[in-house]
Amino acid sequence: MSKPRSLDLPSRTRAYRLGTPRQEFAVLDSRPERRVRGTVLLVPGYTGSKEDFLALLDPLADAGYRAVAVDGRGQFESPGPRRASGYTPRVLGADVIAQAAALGDGPVHLVGHSFGGFVARSAARLDPSAFRSLTLLSSGPGRVAPDQRTKLRMLRAALPVLPPSWVWAVTQWLDGRDPAYVADPPEIVSFLERRWFSTQPAQLIATGRQLRVEPDRTEGLAGLPLPLHVVYGDRETVWTVGELAHMARSAGARHTVIAGADHSPNVSHPGELTAALTEFWTS
Repeated sequence: MSKPRSLDLPSRTRAYRLGTPRQEFAVLDSRPERRVRGTVLLVPGYTGSKEDFLALLDPLADAGYRAVAVDGRGQFESPGPRRASGYTPRVLGADVIAQAAALGDGPVHLVGHSFGGFVARSAARLDPSAFRSLTLLSSGPGRVAPDQRTKLRMLRAALPVLPPSWVWAVTQWLDGRDPAYVADPPEIVSFLERRWFSTQPAQLIATGRQLRVEPDRTEGLAGLPLPLHVVYGDRETVWTVGELAHMARSAGARHTVIAGADHSPNVSHPGELTAALTEFWTS
């Protein structure tokens, strides 16, 4: 779970609902004060939301980029169906294409974090002309590491049969078992709980399954007619750093490793991540 460290809305950021022909999506939209060098669409990961990119919005705007973070269908403040069939890779990818078009800025730079990388690469396969580049942030070639698959199986078993409050308690217990776990401030805990109860269980079931069974998509990434960037922290654990490095090399991608970062450089290292992204976009 990606956790913002602050919920303060950057001064240049506006929260609203982005209308598309598919549905409305809750977004955070940050614009530079001067000339815009490009627009960036930020797609969050499993159990995440647009707030996971709060620390990145001002740095990207300072660098001259309009940055738009989105809740996908069924995530937090965006509506979604109650059946898992409404969250296939093709459906979620088509949503991202519609979001990019609705921003009205032409092709956008696409950044997908963790499971959001799965969604982003699906969108890029469906319509590469909608995007100027694709960045996979802490997002691997296929299914997650074995210990992560165990957690997802436990969550999948609990979601249909236990009250939501019990499932929330299970997720907190699982997080607490992580050796790197640090207790969150009360306002962040309250936000995470509100986000959890606002997310459609069907979305969690469908996307969690994809994280458990997704085949290696490296070959497909190599065939995309887009500049590709693979970024992750050297303390990444959801996928191994070895398989992430292999994916980057095999797909011919630009390859950035952020020292000291774990699964969410967008939260822990926004300055370093912004520098890596903007260097890639201008290269």
